[in-house]
Amino acid sequence: MTQSTNSICDISGIALGHAYDAAMCSGVTVILPDEPAVAAVDIRGGAPGTRETDAISGRGVVEHIHGLVLSGGSAFGLSAASAVQQFLLQHKKGFEIAGLHIPIVPQAILFDLLVGDTETSQNQNCYFELAKTACKTANSKMPNCGSLGAGFGATTATLRGGLGMASKRLGNRTTVAALDVEN
Repeated sequence: MTQSTNSICDISGIALGHAYDAAMCSGVTVILPDEPAVAAVDIRGGAPGTRETDAISGRGVVEHIHGLVLSGGSAFGLSAASAVQQFLLQHKKGFEIAGLHIPIVPQAILFDLLVGDTETSQNQNCYFELAKTACKTANSKMPNCGSLGAGFGATTATLRGGLGMASKRLGNRTTVAALDVEN
């Protein structure tokens, strides 16, 4: 048995990547499973920013995902999932139909636009590029938490937010893990 990292990387076959831009004070976190992963979502709040989450909700029919993205940037950050889809497509990962691969990559964003350089953070291409970097650097060896990736610019009115993780190995060889970005 390997040493627990108290992170989502304690689940075998999960790679995690982070990228951020210090000037715009925002970033992207990418979760890449080696194999298609079962996923579900419960959306709360008055103004959720998401992509492809309906497909894995209780009403959706999609059973597996090929990547998952959390990002700052509000609606501008939603372009990050496109970069992850492109990365997965290059590695021939995705739901296969007639020789085509369709990577299913749900995403959720948070609002961090007022923290850093607002002109840069309103450029969708920045989040696309950050997601490409997060994919290239994703691994299961360095499950860092804090002010990085999607949590880099996360704040409350008076406190710094960030990215946190936890995991628990159960007696039946099952590991349960959570990753959360708090704003």
